[in-house]
Amino acid sequence: MDDYEARAALDRELRTHGHTYASLSRLLGRNPTYIQQYVRRGVPRMLEAVDRQKIARHLGIAPSAIGEPDETPLPVAARPSDAAAPTDFVRIRALQPAAAAFGLAFHASWVGELASGAVDALALLRVEGDAMLPTLVPGDHLVIDTGDGAGCLRDGLYALSLDGALIVKRLAINPASRSATVASDNQSYPDWVGCDAAALTIVGRVVWAGRKFL
Repeated sequence: MDDYEARAALDRELRTHGHTYASLSRLLGRNPTYIQQYVRRGVPRMLEAVDRQKIARHLGIAPSAIGEPDETPLPVAARPSDAAAPTDFVRIRALQPAAAAFGLAFHASWVGELASGAVDALALLRVEGDAMLPTLVPGDHLVIDTGDGAGCLRDGLYALSLDGALIVKRLAINPASRSATVASDNQSYPDWVGCDAAALTIVGRVVWAGRKFL
């Protein structure tokens, strides 16, 4: 759809849904004549992608109906809870302070399926060292559910804090004594058997892993 067709399509959608130019301009935080100028004079020539997405969500229509190219990336929310639609991308923060500027973005609907509770409890952790080979290799990226920790401990992979360092281990819980075996998948490393689970500093449960293949 060209620029003229996009303006005409937006004009039709506004009338169909009972909106005015001014009300839509206010939705975008613009001056009251912004949408009128766009539709009738072509100024600006096209709306910003984030504005087209916002309008489409507000009207309950597909962004492509008002000229948003299907291949245009969707907005990325800084926090999962800020996502306005299931198809928005959300950024998962890095768990390590040294990697605070790093993050990965996923669809909001998919992120919601990972979390046991609040989606903002998800955090990203980069694997270092070979203790979890062959399951995890250095450089793998893990999503940790920090809301799924000591309160509902069960068998699985967990991120733990040990002397200020973040490590990933496999935990096996004794159903009778509730003691924990803390193990490395790499058999070169010793297992810690019969640990007091309450004494472990559990950061969260590993719920996803991603790897770059060379």
